[in-house]
Amino acid sequence: MTWLNRRRFLAIAAGLAAAGPVGTARAGLHEWQGVALGARARILIAHPEAQAICTAAAAEIARLEAIFSLHRPDSALARLNAQGELAAPPFELLACLALCDSVHGATAGLFDPTVQPLWALYAARFSAGSAPQQAEISEALQKVDWKAVQIDSDRIRLAPGQALTLNGVAQGFIADRVAALLRDRGLRDILIDTGELRALGPQPDGRPWPVHLGAGGQVDLVGRGLASSAALGTSFDAAGRVGHILDPRTGHPAPARWRLVTVTAPEAGLADALSTAACLMPDAAGIRAAVARFAGARLDHLA
Repeated sequence: MTWLNRRRFLAIAAGLAAAGPVGTARAGLHEWQGVALGARARILIAHPEAQAICTAAAAEIARLEAIFSLHRPDSALARLNAQGELAAPPFELLACLALCDSVHGATAGLFDPTVQPLWALYAARFSAGSAPQQAEISEALQKVDWKAVQIDSDRIRLAPGQALTLNGVAQGFIADRVAALLRDRGLRDILIDTGELRALGPQPDGRPWPVHLGAGGQVDLVGRGLASSAALGTSFDAAGRVGHILDPRTGHPAPARWRLVTVTAPEAGLADALSTAACLMPDAAGIRAAVARFAGARLDHLA
């Protein structure tokens, strides 16, 4: 198993101190709670039809889980990994992979969804009580090559032995899709939390959504996405020493040089992918340079 005890606190210790306690009349906010890709999800909205709106949003999350989940054998991603190819892939999967390709290029290959065989190796070995051997890591590394993935509108094809993980982007991407659904209905002033954050406008009173970070600091969010990552945010071991972000060059976990990396961007999926890759970067200048390649993206917190 992987240990998730630290990821949620680091990713979104999102307080609404300025808005008052959620659910109170003073705040005027309706809060929906659920699950998205295994993470706690919520939506904050002030609207007379809030319950019906949140029901529609929850249905959209469930639809997208059927595309992106690694834990549902019938999901599009799971079928792609199991079969090595997927005909007539869903539009959302193609859009997410296009985003992955952009971030892969901007980070000199540090963001690489083909690390799934490595991830599976680490998870299996630590579940059995030991770390993987270097020979096993080297063997799994031979399957890590984003450029070997063939993508077009009719079919996605993996190289032999390859598998994809979208854990570093899908939560943010799902938040964006929910935001698009609600925006198309003429809605705004909503905070969507699927493990990463997407603010559709400000709070109902016009103030930003205040996001309090677990490592200290605050980001005021309006009409943007926010994602945080940490090398030890999720660990393979109970002691929390072997992190979940794996380097596609070496096969080893990212060193714990950064306690928390927070990126905001016009889309939460982009912020999610950039914050994940940043954990593998050795210096702040390199992180800022990668983030700056995307219009509107910012490195908001680095500790």
